[in-house]
Amino acid sequence: MDAVVKVFCIHTEPNFSMPWQRKRQYSSSSSGFVISGRRVLTNAHSVEHYTQVKVKKRFGLCGEAAMLTVNNDVFWEGVSPVEFGELPALQDAVTVAGYPIGGDTISVTSRVVSRIEILSCIHGSTELLGLKIDAAINFGNSGGPAFNDKGHCVGITFQSLRQDEAENIGYVIPTPVIQHFIQDYEKNGAYTGFPILGIEWQKMENPDLRKAMGMKPEQKSVRIRRVDAAAPESGVLKSSDIVLGFDGVDIANDGTRFVFTTVSVPYLRSEYGDNYEYEAPMNLLDKLFHATPQSPDEQLVVVSQVFALNGKPVTNIRRLAEMVENCDDEFLKLDLEYEQTVVLRTKTAKATTPDILATHCIPSAMSADLKALRPWT
Repeated sequence: MDAVVKVFCIHTEPNFSMPWQRKRQYSSSSSGFVISGRRVLTNAHSVEHYTQVKVKKRFGLCGEAAMLTVNNDVFWEGVSPVEFGELPALQDAVTVAGYPIGGDTISVTSRVVSRIEILSCIHGSTELLGLKIDAAINFGNSGGPAFNDKGHCVGITFQSLRQDEAENIGYVIPTPVIQHFIQDYEKNGAYTGFPILGIEWQKMENPDLRKAMGMKPEQKSVRIRRVDAAAPESGVLKSSDIVLGFDGVDIANDGTRFVFTTVSVPYLRSEYGDNYEYEAPMNLLDKLFHATPQSPDEQLVVVSQVFALNGKPVTNIRRLAEMVENCDDEFLKLDLEYEQTVVLRTKTAKATTPDILATHCIPSAMSADLKALRPWT
């Protein structure tokens, strides 16, 4: 525990509305820990926009991690750097050490790993591998190490859910991300970031979609939606290519069900709560409140936004229902926003509709107003 330190910082954020001046200064304290090479690891938000840091000289930032050093030999006397351990497994015990608010001495809390998944890093606006632990990360605790039962560091504590969202849930940056950051800096003299593939992809959970794409029943994959024109992959991949594996690892499928409805304020309030203006996707709100209809009866329809069915444009929910019921093609192919595609086998979709309605206690496949306007049947 002698390698765990407290980091004091004075911050002065830039004023993006008036870039010729900065905002008012404020101070913070957080945690960090000593690693080899006379360096200290902590959270990026612990030292962002710094004007003065007691553990001085920032080396670099990595999403939610920062590396510092101290230009004082006395600081390093008698301090043994931590050793890194392997990525823990679910239910492995971890010990979080740091200096949370409520006292001046070190605090140690023992918990277990409850989830390992890709997490959104608030500070870095990126998605990286993360650990969820059943212990809240309190103010001042961020940046401290998480140790396994052998005393090896398995990550950096970095954020927690708000108290009104959940209790006793915190997150840890695991060692693979930390090691990438350290090795990147040692190799390049600066943090250059994580690689980006340069593509957008779609899940292939639907068997009809996979068959329509020429896949075998046992194959699993994802579908390429778009390729960044500036990325090297643009010379190899294109939209609607199927990727079966990556670096020798097979790609799995996820399953979902689809429901079509028009977008309205009650729908948004049901999906995103009373604060739907702030919680709903911005592109959905923009289309609902600001987009100009291309015809008098045009409606905004979700899933995502249905642009076409089997190549024919969809202008409203009634038109979509008419096209689905009258479809005689082998597949129902729905073209969505952002180059996504949903494919259903027509006969199977229509035949299983009654079972789906019964299973989910849905009284009807369509609303009463659409039933009343069914001249197509």
